[in-house]
Amino acid sequence: MSTVSSDPAIPEALRAALIRRGFDELTSVQRAVLEPEALERNLRISSQTGSGKTLALGFVISRDLIGELPPRALLAIVVTPTRELAMQVKEELSWLFADLPGVRVEAVTGGTDIQRERTVLRRAPAVLVATPGRLLDHIRRSSIDCKFVRQLVLDEADRMLDMGFREDLEAIVEALPVERKSHLVSATFPPQVRKLADKVQADAMHLQGTTLGSANADIEHVAMLVERGDDYAALVNALLLAPGERVLMFVERRADTTGLADRLTADGFAAQAFSGELSQPQRTRTLEAFRNGVVDILVSTDVAARGIDVPDITLVIHAEMPDDADSYTHRSGRTGRAGRKGKSLLLVPSRARRHADVLLKQAKVQVAWRPLPTPEEIHEVLAERTRGIVQQQLEDAAAPSVRSLAQAAELLDGRDPVRLVATLLAMAGPELPRAPMPTRVVQGDEQRRRPTRSHEARPQGRFVRFSINWGHRKGATPARLLSHVCRRGEITSGQIGAIEIGEATATFEVAERASGDFEARVRTPDRRDPHLEIQRHPDAD
Repeated sequence: MSTVSSDPAIPEALRAALIRRGFDELTSVQRAVLEPEALERNLRISSQTGSGKTLALGFVISRDLIGELPPRALLAIVVTPTRELAMQVKEELSWLFADLPGVRVEAVTGGTDIQRERTVLRRAPAVLVATPGRLLDHIRRSSIDCKFVRQLVLDEADRMLDMGFREDLEAIVEALPVERKSHLVSATFPPQVRKLADKVQADAMHLQGTTLGSANADIEHVAMLVERGDDYAALVNALLLAPGERVLMFVERRADTTGLADRLTADGFAAQAFSGELSQPQRTRTLEAFRNGVVDILVSTDVAARGIDVPDITLVIHAEMPDDADSYTHRSGRTGRAGRKGKSLLLVPSRARRHADVLLKQAKVQVAWRPLPTPEEIHEVLAERTRGIVQQQLEDAAAPSVRSLAQAAELLDGRDPVRLVATLLAMAGPELPRAPMPTRVVQGDEQRRRPTRSHEARPQGRFVRFSINWGHRKGATPARLLSHVCRRGEITSGQIGAIEIGEATATFEVAERASGDFEARVRTPDRRDPHLEIQRHPDAD
């Protein structure tokens, strides 16, 4: 197989950018769009999440961006269902086209200042990535001159139709030149997607980039049966079995994201909700916290998760069953990306075993059915992890100083060494966010009962700064600090603002309207960590 450096099908103008980015070989969908028979055709691309389709789209668009271009002309438009996906596509295309003279890539999306976007559009991008509603707004305001557009891409067309964008898409197509190429990307092509494709394309060529299951080769698929009423306990135990992992969790309704995230936070986990109910600044802050490790667990809906660009998600949990095999594949495809391994865990109500079997068969994945973890198994896994961390530190750490050795000898003098080590481990931070919860072995099909969830609104506005005598030296991390603060102050993760951790202390922000009650609660010493003191930061007065 040809490599990127030698593959003759790759446009020479893009080769250097691919090599700089570390690409060695192309994926199947990327190779497919470069085949001679695909040139100059309208394309219908069936491709799953994680298949490299964004880069494939870049190859398609680049045909009209190489060589002499009309001055200050918009030549290609990519339409995506969500802002997050739009920004991801913009980033990918920006580095891919970095060596093309006069080619600028910009994005316009809902939830951002439309006047600022008009300023961006005056820079005359050659490629525009947009969400449907905002793109149509700019077209109607004459902020965009479409007369030179040569390429239109509808990315994740199936999802845009699911979100109700059919009329917007049809209006966008009407505003573009008839002489253009139109391409659709969709996980599958059910009747409603084919109907749209027939309306916007002529003489289309169908490319099968990846089939169901084939984009998930790096994902381990696991399913567990859950008794009625054990939903939340099963979820907690699954999380306790995966400490330190970056988790994307799916529920059906956006109202449930907040309730579940708040409940997990109250139990000591660093979790936040991610749904369409969040304002754009809140969505941006939440994703940034997830990327940076301040938040370990993101609770999301299917629609909100589209376009989340976090390549190192290690675990996807389906807290509630997906509607179909397509949704399962899209959810699972958020992990196991960029050559990394990942796991997809499906929690199946006991009554839904048969439905789950059908769904997984349609998704064409090999799944391992396992029992829910017991408290004993959870403690053993954590003990093994602790032993590994300590062993690694002993092997990697520099030789201790004479002073440190003297202090160690003094501490050991007359004391039980086992108890001393246990105390030092406890000082490094809590071993578990909470104790494992009891669950029952599934005996047969029963009706599922969902836990009650609160719908508390997330805060906006001003924050008050607090400090705590816990820093890097004593094992503070953003996730641990978030769990401690929320548990102790009886607030939700959404009421926490910026977190900064120093060597010996840390500061964090609490939403102003919650700060009074929070301050009163944290005056009482914590039973679990009595040495940790929280007080209002002097700068907050």
